[in-house]
Amino acid sequence: MSQQRRSQHRFVIIGAGSGGLCMGIHLKKAGIEDFVILEKGEGLGGTWWHNTYPGAECDVQSHLYSYSFEQKTDWSRPFAGQAEILAYLNHCADKYDIRRHIQFQTTVTSAHWRDDHARWQVTTNTGEEIEAHVVVSALGMFNNLVWPKIPGIHDFKGTYFHSARWNHQHDLRGERVGVIGIAASAIQFVPEIADKVGQLHLFQRTANWVVPKGNTPYTAEDLATFRAHPELVSKSREDIYRNWNTLCTFQDKKVLSEIEQAGLERLAVVKDPEVRRKLTPTHPFGCKRPLFSDVYYPVFNRDNVHLITEGIEKVTAKGVVTVDGKLHEVDTIIYSTGFETTTYLAALDVTGRGGKPLKEAWSDGAQAYLGITTSGFPNLFMLYGPNTNQGSIIFMLERQVEYIMRQVKRMEAEKIVWMDVRPDVMRSFNDELQQDISKVDVWQAQCGNDFYYRSSSGRLVTQWPHSMDAFVERTTQADGKAFEVGVAA
Repeated sequence: MSQQRRSQHRFVIIGAGSGGLCMGIHLKKAGIEDFVILEKGEGLGGTWWHNTYPGAECDVQSHLYSYSFEQKTDWSRPFAGQAEILAYLNHCADKYDIRRHIQFQTTVTSAHWRDDHARWQVTTNTGEEIEAHVVVSALGMFNNLVWPKIPGIHDFKGTYFHSARWNHQHDLRGERVGVIGIAASAIQFVPEIADKVGQLHLFQRTANWVVPKGNTPYTAEDLATFRAHPELVSKSREDIYRNWNTLCTFQDKKVLSEIEQAGLERLAVVKDPEVRRKLTPTHPFGCKRPLFSDVYYPVFNRDNVHLITEGIEKVTAKGVVTVDGKLHEVDTIIYSTGFETTTYLAALDVTGRGGKPLKEAWSDGAQAYLGITTSGFPNLFMLYGPNTNQGSIIFMLERQVEYIMRQVKRMEAEKIVWMDVRPDVMRSFNDELQQDISKVDVWQAQCGNDFYYRSSSGRLVTQWPHSMDAFVERTTQADGKAFEVGVAA
């Protein structure tokens, strides 16, 4: 057992991904040095440190998927790949002197609010116990892997792994490979491995919309122009912002129709009409997570790629058995089955005022005021929390961090020891939010398993149903009366 250590910090930040780094940078800019970032991985970057599968790249253009205060003029292509994004985040950590605040390979196991001390007690897997005035969760949505509930997974005698923990030591060349789960990750790595493996069996439960991405690398001339005229990067950022601002409300029927048409036109590249039929979605664009790729559909013109739409009955020692009784023998299985996107901080042992567990407070699904703070849990703030997924998450994270910093400055100015959003304020906000979500037609369509959006109760807990502009407006409104506060004697 690890020897218990005790320490104190004004701020504890959980996670050293884009959100945790942004929070640390803003604290430093405010002259606050007393904070620690607890990161379970061996390196910083969060999603971009863990997800190293071939072809991993962002679905938002890098001119917008980057901090407004640290623009980069030399992205190699519009949608940067994992290595380039990770290098950017490491650059930011070093430039703003964040790395020395990070404790790597440190997993938070619990966080308990102490009513008697008005402090958080945070414990970690290293045996450390940290007393903190404020806790900021930067866990986000993509930290807990989902493994499918298929009988026999562990009976398989070949190699198997999750796409988010890619086994780079295993050589796929010439192998018979099965991929279970065809969505955001698979459409990126499948084109990268298709010409290397012997046979590729793709087990698809539901056809998804895969629309053109347009990710042609920048030319040397493009990059020279960006370097000479950085204002063009800002202009590009503004143009991209406007497009995402409209798209991600999923309410402009004309735009949605045009996107679906573009997807169908791209699907026409698949030569086999039966395969093309199986790849054609039957639900509206936006009902499930949108997917973007220029290179996925052409894969199905390869003789060694097989699309299997029969349901999976079980996994055996030799491969995958589908409900029609057929055994698909494979050497390796890659589970591209995503993440538990709806649990957020409730994945940890967190208790608030009166010892109330966060899991109990969120029994009907995760909810928070502005996606940032939840009633009954004072001095606890969240980044990429419930109902904040929209457009560029880095843009959204910056707005959330700015909101938190305003509360921090208020606490300093008014000698506030603790602040807790009022339950009626949070309830009113979430009632309004769910009403607005119910008006987004594509989110109410039936499109199979949409666990990316909804909790087990059926509540949609991930998406912000309005524009990014609207989120800016809501998070900049004066809302001092939204909180109960405790002031130092």
